[in-house]
Amino acid sequence: MNPSTRNEDEGKLIFNEDEIRRSLSRIAHEILERNADPGELVLVGIYSRGVPIAQRLAEKISALEHVTIPVGQLDITRHRDDLRLRGAERQPRTTTLPTDITNKTVILVDDVLYTGRTARAALDALVEYGRPRKVQLVVLIDRGHRELPIRADYVGKNIPTSQLEQVHVRLAEHDGYDAVLLSQKGSSQT
Repeated sequence: MNPSTRNEDEGKLIFNEDEIRRSLSRIAHEILERNADPGELVLVGIYSRGVPIAQRLAEKISALEHVTIPVGQLDITRHRDDLRLRGAERQPRTTTLPTDITNKTVILVDDVLYTGRTARAALDALVEYGRPRKVQLVVLIDRGHRELPIRADYVGKNIPTSQLEQVHVRLAEHDGYDAVLLSQKGSSQT
């Protein structure tokens, strides 16, 4: 769906396709500035929208440095501390890491950083597959309201929100278009 034809019930557009593209380009450059050897990088997307963001970043870094950046997919279901609170049973997905992460710089990638609990669960899940030399965190949106002492190393955009609001990342790979929307909790948004 084209974002210009989206239903207004989806929420207020706060980050458009061009802004997302520019933010990911900036983050790719920042990653290269902070990591001298791109050959030691492994990007790992957290299901679900962290995965295409990680793939996009790897493509941008590869284009800049002419090196293939491995991209993995991480399922954190078993490591979440809020499964009972959510009520619904979540189906685990397959974690796929394309290379051994031991002694590599692993860059975890997620769409939204909120309480920090997803990032904590991702760290727990990651160490089951090896001991990275360093772990860094990329998020497209940091909305605040941390419950754990976690911060992102790379942020596309900081969006101050209230606890009564929800941030919805839409990506072409999942939704047919790129946008970040802000809505009130309880709206028809999924």
